[in-house]
Amino acid sequence: MNEPMILSDPKVMMGKPVVAGTRITVDLILEKLGSGESIDAVLESHPRLTRDGVLAALRFAAKALRSEVVYPLDAKSA
Repeated sequence: MNEPMILSDPKVMMGKPVVAGTRITVDLILEKLGSGESIDAVLESHPRLTRDGVLAALRFAAKALRSEVVYPLDAKSA
């Protein structure tokens, strides 16, 4: 059976979802990609992170957003 790529443990990064085997949070990956960094740049900044880990973070975020009500941010808070 495949191990999950994204884990949440209260003892690691205050329970934020992280890529398995790292302390790299899903929100950090999203923030970096959202600010214009390429996947390759993110991987270079975090040697323990893999392309599969980045893609898993994106899938996790998409699934989380599908399952919740999402309110638009105003321009000031984005």
